[in-house]
Amino acid sequence: MKKLIHLTINDQQYEVAVEPNQTLVDLLRYQLGLTGTKKGCEMGDCGSCTVILDGKAVNSCLVLALQADGRSIQTIEGLETGEGLHPVQEAFVEKGAIQCGFCSSGMILSAKTLLDQKSNPSETEIRRALSGNLCRCTGYQKIIEAVKSVPQPN
Repeated sequence: MKKLIHLTINDQQYEVAVEPNQTLVDLLRYQLGLTGTKKGCEMGDCGSCTVILDGKAVNSCLVLALQADGRSIQTIEGLETGEGLHPVQEAFVEKGAIQCGFCSSGMILSAKTLLDQKSNPSETEIRRALSGNLCRCTGYQKIIEAVKSVPQPN
């Protein structure tokens, strides 16, 4: 039996009916059409489904949609503003950190979460923050360089 939930996604309010066993990634992709959140391993190993849930990077394949009731979610679609790409997205493009693109949304959201919590993180902190995200193209060094290069707010 479906249950009605209320959530905020990319600063927009949603009221949706979900199945008890429906994952957040399935809600985002198939019910709401937010396909920037990739569906990879479905076991929490690859990080391609990473979203920001109440300020924390999480694997949306491991979160039931019901658990998101009343919470705030940011997907890759929510980063871009009317002024263009988010600085993390720009850094990924400028440093060549986007190759096939499958891991990009998860990497970018994980990096954004880190940078929101700590300005000017060390390389070790960046590696730790991105450790839950796998890159099929082995582009890790460029990804780390991109995160390091993001301008910090004054």
